[in-house]
Amino acid sequence: MNPIKILKNGIIDENPTFVQAIGMCPTLGVTSSAINGIGMGLATTAVLIFANLFVSLLRKVIPDKVRIPCFIVVIATFVTIIEFLLKAYSPSLNASLGLYIPLIVVNCLILARAEAFASKNGPVAAVVDGVGMGLGFTLGLGILGLVREFIGSGTLFDITVLPEMFPRTLLFVMAPGAFFTLGILMAGFNYMKNKKKA
Repeated sequence: MNPIKILKNGIIDENPTFVQAIGMCPTLGVTSSAINGIGMGLATTAVLIFANLFVSLLRKVIPDKVRIPCFIVVIATFVTIIEFLLKAYSPSLNASLGLYIPLIVVNCLILARAEAFASKNGPVAAVVDGVGMGLGFTLGLGILGLVREFIGSGTLFDITVLPEMFPRTLLFVMAPGAFFTLGILMAGFNYMKNKKKA
């Protein structure tokens, strides 16, 4: 398989956030700021890459009847490693993301890629798929976080960019703002994607 095509598939054609709309729990829960969104996206990307690699390497060894529990054990192992690394090297990000890091274990994006792609392809293609899907997910969370943080707080990456005279729309850093922003960004993304195809 063509690595460029696999990457493009994850970032644009089957973008987890804007096209497939999977992994919505962290997408809506942690994107009140760009740093949180990108941090969550990168943590998920790391888990995706390693989980895909190991599922692909073990695909001929894992019995078909127990493949899903085995995939979950592989995913949980890497989530635990990522959580320990975040606690050690980025405690503030770990505190911001909180419960959403352990919840990566049940993120349907990772399990879906293990089942649909990694278990049917070689290690190189599986890693490239993990990178593509991870980057697509990170891109989605990062953009969502940027928009919500800018409109809701007047900041970008925790740096104030809007003067005090501009009104802050706090709705955008709250849960309803996440749904509203995601809907608009999803519509815009799919409009541009479909326009290119036409």
